[in-house]
Amino acid sequence: MAISVEQAQEEILGYIHVLGPERKPILECLGQVLAEDIHAESEIPPWDNSAMDGYAVRAVDTRGASEASPRVLSVIDEAAAGSPSQARVARGMAIRIMTGAPLPAGADAVVQFEHTDEQIRRASMEDASHIGILRPAKKGLNIRNRGEDIAVGSRVLPRGTVLRPAEIGVLASLGHSTARVVRRPVISVLATGDELVDIDVPLAPGKIHNSNTYTIAAEITRYGGIPRILGIGRDSMESLNEKIDESLSSDMLITCGGVSRGDYDMVKNVLAQRGQINFWTVHMKPGKPLAFGMIGRDRSIPHLGLPGNPVSSMVTFEQFVRPAILKMLGKENLAKPTVLAIIQRDVTNRDGRRELVRVTVTRHGREYHAVPTGPQGSGILTSMVKANGLAIIPEDTGGVKKGDVVRVQMLDWSRSL
Repeated sequence: MAISVEQAQEEILGYIHVLGPERKPILECLGQVLAEDIHAESEIPPWDNSAMDGYAVRAVDTRGASEASPRVLSVIDEAAAGSPSQARVARGMAIRIMTGAPLPAGADAVVQFEHTDEQIRRASMEDASHIGILRPAKKGLNIRNRGEDIAVGSRVLPRGTVLRPAEIGVLASLGHSTARVVRRPVISVLATGDELVDIDVPLAPGKIHNSNTYTIAAEITRYGGIPRILGIGRDSMESLNEKIDESLSSDMLITCGGVSRGDYDMVKNVLAQRGQINFWTVHMKPGKPLAFGMIGRDRSIPHLGLPGNPVSSMVTFEQFVRPAILKMLGKENLAKPTVLAIIQRDVTNRDGRRELVRVTVTRHGREYHAVPTGPQGSGILTSMVKANGLAIIPEDTGGVKKGDVVRVQMLDWSRSL
């Protein structure tokens, strides 16, 4: 008996666990989840520094400054990032300073170049030993204070944080060259069927290229896993057992094909001998034949048997494998984003299954419009190329009419959004 999409998702995720940690260089950690808290052992910035190119001054010395009546100060030194000034700003003095340079002793404000007469003095070839301040400055003007970003001892990044470029930058600013993160799952991919040949092999009558392996491997990579390609398993117990043996050192096995009710669909039979099968049909279209269970005796791993039709394989991956990978990675948000969109064509649904219709979603003002990509056959892989979403047509509705509002699971946001 077929189960609902939600039941299948719950069943699968109940067997999935967060993987263990690994330590690796921070640039290799992008997209992974921190497995430890990161505390600051130093302050960021480590000293007061200039937020602008300008002149470090005492604010009191700029009182009453204006373009009509500049406050002229003696320039005693110059400071740059990496080359701080050792001089002290005393009454009537200024130090020319670049962005990021430590604030010189005695200074409490930085007046940016645009609020001085530096350009006028340079144009007239005047002595650079003095500068005219054209606006009064308040204490703290254009100064980045020591520790204003990160205080010493603070928890900067909590365990469970997904590392984006900003978090990688924070790790680097704290002097961390490595990070301890939840490791990426290694997922074996096995396509099955005597009709399949490798993609670089010329096609003989009755043969097709093995596209599913590459589609699924790309999906695994996209969502943070590491694909291990096992090649093609032939329609024999010996071949399938040999390939399954290769998969048992990975964290999950995905097979494509061999899970329907056909006479030559023996994958589920082999799996039943090697482990357990929890279910093999889901109340959805495309993708009704879907096997799930645990495989292996001494070390069991989850197995998901996807349908052989390429669209069915991709759609079931999005619904079931993708959230499993994300959970293994330690991520908490497992759902795809959804939008409400106005369907632009009638869609019938007469067989009582939840239908996921490939659509192109575009934005028109405040509204989203969803246009089916054309014929919805489960073998038409180009329908996925044209789609950026899956319109969800509920079970037992009979379909939707043009102009109805439907919920759309977004595959990506790259199409006019």
